[in-house]
Amino acid sequence: MKNLQNALLLKQLYQLKVLGYYYTDVKLYKGKEQSELQLPNNLEVLKKQASNCHLCSLSKGRYHVVFGEGNSMSEIMFIGDAPLEIEDNEGRPFLGRGGEMLTAMIEKVLGIPRQNVYITNLLKCRPLTNQEVHESEFHTCKAYLFKEIDLVKPKVIVTLGEKAYHYLTNDSTALKEIRGSIMKKENYSIVPTYHPNFLLKNPSLKKEVFLDLKKVKSIL
Repeated sequence: MKNLQNALLLKQLYQLKVLGYYYTDVKLYKGKEQSELQLPNNLEVLKKQASNCHLCSLSKGRYHVVFGEGNSMSEIMFIGDAPLEIEDNEGRPFLGRGGEMLTAMIEKVLGIPRQNVYITNLLKCRPLTNQEVHESEFHTCKAYLFKEIDLVKPKVIVTLGEKAYHYLTNDSTALKEIRGSIMKKENYSIVPTYHPNFLLKNPSLKKEVFLDLKKVKSIL
């Protein structure tokens, strides 16, 4: 809950910045009753709100907001970093060859149909090709991600790629050093591993991901 509140505070700061505030006397946090620090307690309503978000420059180049999908009561959540062009066109996460690999990982190793897990990204809008994503843009989207976690209440979160792990945990440890570890949080465990799109370029690392998902299976 603290992570969600912090993300919402930061989101409100960016909202003020979009409105032209650089220095303000606005008191950002007054307590739980402050409506500005609340997001909808429903994934469909949250998705609709995210679809109308224009807090960062990524919204200017998107075709669709790519929100999470899957079982809203799943014990496991997969989090990637950002949508690709094919996902932006369809408005769904993890499509194309990377999506096929993720589906195979879930169904063959975990023995769970893809639709029975919850899959999302940290960023809900696709960065343009070769566009460097600013740190503020990742932080702007974190409020939506933490609310997804709050609503789904997964038992295990698998972060796919270094950025997803880094921005979820604020830990800058290199992924190759931390992957496969099981980190206990208050309400869930985090297991970082490689992103499927990275595996397409580095197929020799598939074995490591297989072992990581075996650990996830043991937790479940």
